[in-house]
Amino acid sequence: MDYFIGVDVGTGSVRAALVAKNGKVAKAAVENLKTWNPQPDFYEQSSDDVWNCCKKVIKEVVKDIPINYVKGIGFDATCSLVVLNKDMKPLSASLEGTSEQNIILWMDHRAVKEANFINDLKHPVLRFVGGKVSLEMEIPKLLWLKTHLRQECWDQAGAFFDLPDFLTWKATGCDTRSLCSLVCKWNYEIQPDGAGQWNREYLLKIGLEDLVEDNFKKIGSIVIPPGTPVGNGLSAAVAKELGLNAGIPVGTSLIDAHAGGLGMIGCRADGILEEFHSKIGLICGTSTCHMAVSKDPVFCPGVWGPYYSAMVPNMWLNEGGQSATGKLIDFVIDSHPATTKIKEKSKERHIQNYLNDVLKDMAKRQNLPCVAFLTKELHIWPDFHGNRSPLADPSLKGMISGLTLSNDEENLAILYLATVQALSYGTKYIIESLVKSGHSAIKTILICGGLSKNSLFTQVQADVVNLPVVCPDEPESVLLGSAILGACAAGTFPDIRTAISSMGGTGKVIKPDSATIDFHARKYKVFLKMVEDQRLYRNIMDS
Repeated sequence: MDYFIGVDVGTGSVRAALVAKNGKVAKAAVENLKTWNPQPDFYEQSSDDVWNCCKKVIKEVVKDIPINYVKGIGFDATCSLVVLNKDMKPLSASLEGTSEQNIILWMDHRAVKEANFINDLKHPVLRFVGGKVSLEMEIPKLLWLKTHLRQECWDQAGAFFDLPDFLTWKATGCDTRSLCSLVCKWNYEIQPDGAGQWNREYLLKIGLEDLVEDNFKKIGSIVIPPGTPVGNGLSAAVAKELGLNAGIPVGTSLIDAHAGGLGMIGCRADGILEEFHSKIGLICGTSTCHMAVSKDPVFCPGVWGPYYSAMVPNMWLNEGGQSATGKLIDFVIDSHPATTKIKEKSKERHIQNYLNDVLKDMAKRQNLPCVAFLTKELHIWPDFHGNRSPLADPSLKGMISGLTLSNDEENLAILYLATVQALSYGTKYIIESLVKSGHSAIKTILICGGLSKNSLFTQVQADVVNLPVVCPDEPESVLLGSAILGACAAGTFPDIRTAISSMGGTGKVIKPDSATIDFHARKYKVFLKMVEDQRLYRNIMDS
């Protein structure tokens, strides 16, 4: 029996899965992570904590099978910055000076000035990130470290890793970097002929000349495609800790959202085209990433990419996103006065499912054809944590129009529904921007992650964009994606494309409700008007 281990390091937890050759998850385990939030917009984690959690979940999923059954391991993680000293030990990236806090999390927004400085230079390399580097990427964060923690951190640093690459280094002892991580988050340049390079002139121009030294040793000089075997596989020391065989192939890593895209894109469903370029994948968690591949490069303002071979080999990837989705829904619910009583009343039941039923009852009492029409007078602009795509403006704020003095559970239910709708309008905005920039028509939305388990969320996405939504039967698409990397490293499949098709599985189709098309079209106009108004208000106050 052949199994592959997929390890996913998300924002709040580490998960591992034992995945069979047919793509079915046989067993999974989860361990929560520590996160520090020392001041607004600062989010930090510990690489020791991350790795210890990885070991726990791996040992849990393999404890009941013969170790010879494990044929390969793959890792994915959030695109967070790991800082190590010259002895390759954790080095503080925090103003608090604690070495334990040596990861700057992806959602950390401290590097505002640094990102603005880089963008003002308008270097040609930024063409491949939608015209603007995001403060969520690694280069602005590195510049922040050099500016604010020069002596304490920058001068003492021996290596900077994207978190997915840190994990493969810990597992193998081999210092390689994933093409996915570097191209998508570090402004590394890759050409269709496979030739890649750091842009030396760019690093010098923005003031990170230190990184050029010693053949880019601190940020990596050996760059390999996802799924490629790393070094000699699992090191003897780590294998002993995990109770596994030394030398088990370890696949070059992916960013977590990209692993989700990899795990979903081969999913088959009735009436759904097989062509990869006709689909867009939504990987929904704390944030949402929108992954679309194309045969030719598409340059879309405000949408990251095009990135060559960053997810699917020989295809260009565009990555849109929303910085707060699951986190925004949780915030809206948790900050409402009615939530405490609902949680007491609903016991073990998930509050979103409870609210879904409240909405159905309200629509039925009001003789509405569906719940969508309950938000006719309530509108939300959802960028409470800035806009990632397609406006690429981290300074944008959330907006709500239509509040009343009501604070009961029905009020919360409508506010929750309007939030879900607003996030779906954000998806529509991203897709329209891609198509306008030259992407071929998108025919299907694929959804995975926590929000894919919410029937209201998936239906609203289908209704708003007026496209079928496919939810894979195997719900753990991100873990499946990382397991695919392990399978490729083991040589089980000749290439990633074959692995995607063989392990992608099947899915359920959610079709759009035609009765809502006109309603959502009008609400979408309000949605777009809201951001115009926000900018107008800002101009008035700044004048």
